[in-house]
Amino acid sequence: MKIFQSDTWKAIAIGIFALGLIVLALSGYLSPIIATVSRPFLGAQGWLTERYTAITLVLNSPQDVNELRVRNLELENEVARLRSQIVSLEQQLSESRGLEELLGYARSQPEYQYTASAVIGRDPSPFLHYIIIDHGSDDGLRKGMPVITQSGLVGRIDAVTAGASRVQLINDPSAVVNIKLQKQKIDAQIQGSVTGEIGLDMVPQDTLLEAGDVILTSGLGGNYPADILIGQVISIRKLENDLFQTATVQPVVDFSQLQAVLVIRNFKPVDLTPLITGTNQ
Repeated sequence: MKIFQSDTWKAIAIGIFALGLIVLALSGYLSPIIATVSRPFLGAQGWLTERYTAITLVLNSPQDVNELRVRNLELENEVARLRSQIVSLEQQLSESRGLEELLGYARSQPEYQYTASAVIGRDPSPFLHYIIIDHGSDDGLRKGMPVITQSGLVGRIDAVTAGASRVQLINDPSAVVNIKLQKQKIDAQIQGSVTGEIGLDMVPQDTLLEAGDVILTSGLGGNYPADILIGQVISIRKLENDLFQTATVQPVVDFSQLQAVLVIRNFKPVDLTPLITGTNQ
């Protein structure tokens, strides 16, 4: 009986003590003690957390690096694709503007019938100067038809297939064009060269030739219509013992940048070779 009473009192005492601790804790009186006691445990927990995070990063870093590399490669491919697309769109825009300018010129010169053609190739030989256009006999094009741009004379068709044509440029070594000097009102000739330079010849010695003089087609010889702009004189060579003075011509057309041209369909070139040959005989 005494033992039972003793246990009861102990239980009551423990309950009162526990209740007192709870009251003190809720009142905030035990906060300093709790903080002091828990500080070592919190420090140990922080240390373990840092080590766990470091180990996790080490274990996962190879996978993260590979993912970053794959993602970086995907982004580089996307950038390359977009750049290629931009270049293609810029080229299409340039071609569209060129065709628009050609059509505007064609409308301003209604006496001729034109076929607008894109330049699709160039002669690979460094000694010849030809371009290939994307229209041929199926489109009504024939050998000898003059080829121009809105700036001036390009050349004439030299060979034709069903869907394409080869154009001889006026700076080709075998190209000869009868011209007139706008200011002096005289006729002469220009001829291309292996280097692509255009020379002016057959200018009489008594002609006052000056740099900047404008050169047009004369229409003589039957190969080109008259009054198509060719270029201007940039340098003059005049020697006393020569029959004619010569000069270098700067064409108005940049042959290296040609993207589109106009073919004059309703001009029929005239072959004067039999008449000239008959006269010489």
